[in-house]
Amino acid sequence: MANFSGKPRSDLSIAPATELALSGRKAVVVGGTDGLGRELARYLAARGASVTVVGRTFRDEGTPGIDFLKADLSLMAEGRRVGRTLPAEELDFVFLTTGIIAAPKREVTAEGLERDMAVSFLSRLAILRELAPRMAAAPRAGRTRPRLYVMGFPGTNEKGDLEDLNAERSYEPMRVHMSTVAGNEALVLEFARRYPTLDFYGLNPGLIQTKIRSNYLGEGSLKHRVVEWLIGLTMMSAEQYARRMVPVLLSPSIEGRSPVMFNQKGRAIESSAALGDGYADRFITASEQLIDRALQSALTPK
Repeated sequence: MANFSGKPRSDLSIAPATELALSGRKAVVVGGTDGLGRELARYLAARGASVTVVGRTFRDEGTPGIDFLKADLSLMAEGRRVGRTLPAEELDFVFLTTGIIAAPKREVTAEGLERDMAVSFLSRLAILRELAPRMAAAPRAGRTRPRLYVMGFPGTNEKGDLEDLNAERSYEPMRVHMSTVAGNEALVLEFARRYPTLDFYGLNPGLIQTKIRSNYLGEGSLKHRVVEWLIGLTMMSAEQYARRMVPVLLSPSIEGRSPVMFNQKGRAIESSAALGDGYADRFITASEQLIDRALQSALTPK
């Protein structure tokens, strides 16, 4: 990564959006039923890709090129099922975009996990634990390397709270959410190490008008409406982000340059130094133990 990090968009070989032809390519957008994920899915499908969106509520029924896999991604059992169900040998692109922000008071899933940690990070790990080994083992028959994109806020030097990932000792919403930020960047770094035949990229979209803050601010509240209005007034839209980023993320120039983190301008950025020296590995290992505990809890009679 050292020779590529920070390299500007202008140095990449990027096809203009109008020339991006994706016929025959297959993509999955986890969290593709709303927000940034939905706009990415629609953009890919409009250029010929076959796209499967994963989420709870399908909003694009009848849209050419888009089909749906229903899943409650607050549950690790569902994440595992999604990872086992998706056709690993056929996939070219996997986008992981699910996300919320922790609520003012701690919320717990049916499996005993803090809800933001479950939705915004652990579900992605649960999916990739099943999907990545199958993608890595699948014969490609001359096709390009599979690419997997993890959306979060990489490059912010967050370490998270490795001693209290499930926020059981103490709870503060932003501290919990920063653990998901660290987790998603660690996921890119560690899975790039585990699966060198796959390309992993971290995406930092910055501040964009979506529903991600509704859980924290109160969906439909005056505060929520004002905040989203101000963001929409001053920042790019989800559609603009998709239009800007997809040509960068599908560029031949980034093949094999895994892991790389990108900001919302399509520029490669440095990964967090705090996640070096084996810390990403330790973070993912602790997170996998938390997933296994949740799965076992779901099997234990109440």
